[in-house]
Amino acid sequence: MIKKFATLSVFLLCLYTNAQSNEVLSSKNNNSVFKIENPNYELSPYTGMTKQHWKDAAMYLLEGAFSYIKTLDDPMKFPKQPGKSYPHNEGRVPTEKLEGLCRTLFIASPILKERPDLVINNIKVADYYRYQIGKLIDPTSKSYIVPRAKNGGPSQNLVEFGALALSMLVNPEVLWEPLPKEQKDELARIMLSYGDGPTVDSNWKFFNIFVLSFFKEQGYQVNEDLLVKYLEKSLLAYRGNGWYNDSPAYDYYSMWAFQMYGMLWSEYFGKEYYPEIAAKFESNFDGLKDNYPYLFSKDGKMIMYGRSISYRTGAIVPFPLMGFQDDKNVNYGWMRRISSGVIKQFFTHPDFMKDNVPTLGFYGAFEPAVQVYSCRGSVYWMGKAFFGLLVPDDSSFWTAKENNGAWDDELEKGKVYNKYQGKSEILITDYPNIGASEIRAWCHEKVKDDWQKFRSTENYNRLSYNSAFPWQADGENGEVAMNYVVKNHQNKWEAFRLYTFKKFEEGIYYRDVKLETDESIRFNLADIPLENGILRVDKNISDKLIEMRLGHYALPKLDKEIVTTHKKVKGYEVTIIDNGVYQLAIIPILGWENTEVVSATGLHPESNNSKVLNVVVDEYKEIKDSKIYATLMLWKKAGEKWKSKELVPIKSIISTTKENRVTIKYRNGETNEVKF
Repeated sequence: MIKKFATLSVFLLCLYTNAQSNEVLSSKNNNSVFKIENPNYELSPYTGMTKQHWKDAAMYLLEGAFSYIKTLDDPMKFPKQPGKSYPHNEGRVPTEKLEGLCRTLFIASPILKERPDLVINNIKVADYYRYQIGKLIDPTSKSYIVPRAKNGGPSQNLVEFGALALSMLVNPEVLWEPLPKEQKDELARIMLSYGDGPTVDSNWKFFNIFVLSFFKEQGYQVNEDLLVKYLEKSLLAYRGNGWYNDSPAYDYYSMWAFQMYGMLWSEYFGKEYYPEIAAKFESNFDGLKDNYPYLFSKDGKMIMYGRSISYRTGAIVPFPLMGFQDDKNVNYGWMRRISSGVIKQFFTHPDFMKDNVPTLGFYGAFEPAVQVYSCRGSVYWMGKAFFGLLVPDDSSFWTAKENNGAWDDELEKGKVYNKYQGKSEILITDYPNIGASEIRAWCHEKVKDDWQKFRSTENYNRLSYNSAFPWQADGENGEVAMNYVVKNHQNKWEAFRLYTFKKFEEGIYYRDVKLETDESIRFNLADIPLENGILRVDKNISDKLIEMRLGHYALPKLDKEIVTTHKKVKGYEVTIIDNGVYQLAIIPILGWENTEVVSATGLHPESNNSKVLNVVVDEYKEIKDSKIYATLMLWKKAGEKWKSKELVPIKSIISTTKENRVTIKYRNGETNEVKF
């Protein structure tokens, strides 16, 4: 009996252990990185990804979301990420569910067009979405969305109903036509209460546009005057070279959101009903082709920049949508290489998924990059990338052989390339030596006016943003990367954020900046991109003594410790840090007193530990003769040796005429003159 009991105990223990192992394995698999099965390196020599792999990537996201769905009644509601994201009270839960539903539908809608009988986690996906759409209009349901009040303003409900309308517009056969007429009528009543109403003067106008357009196409009476008004106002936001202004910011929304909305609206509605307006959107779409690809790195990585960065892959959607056109001037193989590269950038990163859902952050969860308007399900806005699956299989976007485009044909090593965007005042810079891209753009928002607390922050206020070096948040003790911080009258470190663009001339990007809490603290700024980094020549025109720091880009601690090297080259102090992937060097040329290697914790999106190079000026004992601060901020890949002429490419630097002119002579014989 004892022997039998012992045997049974061992058997049960084994079952328990196996069950636990399977549970862990299941959890690990659900949160594991995306794997490219059977890569096709003949068609896609750099990423191995074809259209089928894009479908696999879409399913990877959907399967994670549907791991929370056991019955048709289960909402798309996901574990809240700690921090500022909503909901913080039960009143926001219906909107949270609405976001999860409508945003995962971006991924499901194109898939269901080809596979209407798709089943995930034993749930018929089309049945689930139609059932849940019915819940939105059922007053007895906890997912019910009340119509907009007569005098109600724009809200998150408008955003999500605009999203729902877009998915139904591209796939009415699965998402709309099977619905009973009474559901259709009630859905029209509630959605139009939002669409036929006020909006935010930004890309939000498209949410109204898609609601009004979809129901017009379905034969409902809509406010066509308002539809045309919002369309025309959206076109007025265009600033050339593919860029729209998002009132007042420029960021990825200014390119991918406006361009995607305009292109899909034209393709699925506008060409038939408003061909002249559709033609204008398509003309604006053409404008992005000569510059937007240059905003991505050689290996197809996107820059961490601007708000809603957790939407990640959404930024690539203009590239596959080029496939709707047969444009012989487009290098479709390059467009797909960028797009697939961005998908791999995130989907294959080990921190991308948690709880089977993408994190709010860049790679993993990163609170400084999260906005208060986001909930956990907000991340599925990234699913707009998969509207690219609507592009036919025989499109050149899918059939062209992958290539590195301009990085192989145009951008030569040993040089730096600038693309200035004109009216938008954006500068895109490409660095062939490390295959990185960079952007400088608008930032002029006061913290006191920034009620949502994102346009005045590191999401926008860095001096520049680089694909190789994701931005690091500022620390309370003066830790700063790629910006100045100044000790203010409250004895706190305050970052510059009130920039005014002046000009781009002879390869130099000029801005003025002032401190928000003390506008007498002012600088003239000049950025000079070089082949291996940046030369900053900045003039302090403040009328008082200040304590300040200037930071280089930051390096995360990865597989090995960050190594610091100090050396003297051509009479200048050089400090280098190396994390095994990249090296960063900083060389104070004029004005600075010291260089520091600053360690940071919890400020970097790639690692909990990071380091950044700062040049510093302690509180002045006297007014200095020179107010010019010149700094070399350089980089190389790890393992590459520095030549002396690379670390100190400057032969001489002379300021004249009350320091409104600074002449820089380089060792290669070239000259720059900074003209403040």
